[in-house]
Amino acid sequence: MKLDDFDFHLPETLIATRPARPRSSARLLLAEGDATRDLHVHDLADLLGPGDLLVLNDTKVIPARLSGTRARQTPQGEAVARIEVTLLEPAADGWRALAKPLRKLKPGEVIRFSDRFSAEVTEIADGELTLRFDATGADFDAALARVGAMPLPPYIAALRAPDAADHQDYQTVWARRSGAVAAPTASLHFDADLLARLAQKGVRFTHVTLHVGAGTFLPVKVEDVTTHRMHGEWGEVTPEAAAIINETRRAGGRVIPVGTTALRLIESAADAGGRVHAFSGVTDIFIYPGYRFRVTDALMTNFHLPKSTLLMLVSALMGQDRIKALYRHAVESGYRFFSYGDASLLIPKGS
Repeated sequence: MKLDDFDFHLPETLIATRPARPRSSARLLLAEGDATRDLHVHDLADLLGPGDLLVLNDTKVIPARLSGTRARQTPQGEAVARIEVTLLEPAADGWRALAKPLRKLKPGEVIRFSDRFSAEVTEIADGELTLRFDATGADFDAALARVGAMPLPPYIAALRAPDAADHQDYQTVWARRSGAVAAPTASLHFDADLLARLAQKGVRFTHVTLHVGAGTFLPVKVEDVTTHRMHGEWGEVTPEAAAIINETRRAGGRVIPVGTTALRLIESAADAGGRVHAFSGVTDIFIYPGYRFRVTDALMTNFHLPKSTLLMLVSALMGQDRIKALYRHAVESGYRFFSYGDASLLIPKGS
């Protein structure tokens, strides 16, 4: 199974840099078995009903992009360098992060982000650094909210800078548990009105948490995709969430994760018989064609990057030929791609 098997041509004009407004007005490509329909996200209330369970990722994106300065004394006087930092994940003594330019930093130096917010570089290794901030807990969260920017994906950041609108646009309406540096983007299509309409139809909901990391944007660098190693991300399936998923399956209902993050987490928490157990820890599950899904009956997801692990995941669910045809249709029909783009509802045969 080669990397080129998951390539396709995507015109840059189809990369969405802003979300649809209202959220649920985004287009929805319904793929149910061999049938394909062009709809909108607000049509979900007509597609789902009693017995269906939507699994939602309640992670909250932090404003993880920081701009600061490093001052260093030299024989010629004080040398100041501008440093751009992207937080990756909490570490034992601070935060793991990326920095540009990394060569301008060394352990012991301080990056100042504002008059009241700074961090000391405690370690540099393997192209990353560890930062110890001068604020913790609620004080850290407040400082980050004041000076941080939302960590837009590289393919959006290359086209425009993040702004104030992204603080709301790049966050789900049910975001609760801070820790992600990327959004569970299929969930961005839901608003209060759509959630209410789904509930009125008898659709049930449960929440899980997967803190999406920056590794979600890392390219696959091996030609044989089966040798690729996934990045690890922390997630939790509570006993209550596991119980409602198992109850749905026993009753013959459909378990439908919203987004690949929720899917990867519940598949990690499921045993070979399809029973989901409470889970708390790091998952690095890699799903590609040939994978046997244990608990997922269908998936709502956005359109993914060429040669990405997420494209491999949806190919595992629907079949490679089917996904190639769906993506060809999406391109030809002008669907908007990636994090702020349109969505698809993928229902494999037999679900």
